[in-house]
Amino acid sequence: QVQLVESGGGLVQAGGSLRLSCAVSGTMISLIGMGWYRQAPGKSRELVARVVAGNIEDYAGSAKGRFTISGDAAKKTFDLQMNRLRPDDTAVYYCNKVDLGQDYWGQGTQVTVSS
Repeated sequence: QVQLVESGGGLVQAGGSLRLSCAVSGTMISLIGMGWYRQAPGKSRELVARVVAGNIEDYAGSAKGRFTISGDAAKKTFDLQMNRLRPDDTAVYYCNKVDLGQDYWGQGTQVTVSS
């Protein structure tokens, strides 16, 4: 049974930084299949960044150069470092794991960026 628990959200001023963490329960062999998504009010959930086959990091255009994903499979953690935050980064951020073709989601953590 895979469970994901996010932490680290909060309120930050534009230009600031936040680090989100995802604690993973269940088997975690590598970071492949792990990702961060976000959903702003009135919008669909969208990819922020993920690790795909070959351990390749895949970033959304809005995240490139500002956000960085990292993790430790042995410790079962997966993080999102967010720098130079903007008001349009305000959203609920979700940790995601794709495992054997099934999607698992955390409960989400709110990130609010004030101007």
